[in-house]
Amino acid sequence: MIVTLCASCALGRSGFATPLQTALTAEGLTARVATVDCMSGCTRPSTCAFRAPGKTAYLFGDLTADDLPDLLTFARHYAASPDGNLPDARVIGGLRMKAIARIPG
Repeated sequence: MIVTLCASCALGRSGFATPLQTALTAEGLTARVATVDCMSGCTRPSTCAFRAPGKTAYLFGDLTADDLPDLLTFARHYAASPDGNLPDARVIGGLRMKAIARIPG
């Protein structure tokens, strides 16, 4: 899975990509965290996208470092899902209220 973090927003500028990569690796998840200059999510800044080949992609916004546990929970469920869809979004806690888009794979 590829996790992309906006480097222009506060979360990206804080260096959050490093602890996110470390936490994903510690969970045993095969993921690459990348940053891009701008994800154009300015109305809901500090955006992060999850995508994998053949899976639905997700975009979250209004993120803070406090969302790390929910991001890890999402990543575990996303990795386990054959198509990237979650049957029940409640398992990702408050992150479900920070979803901006779900893009079919």
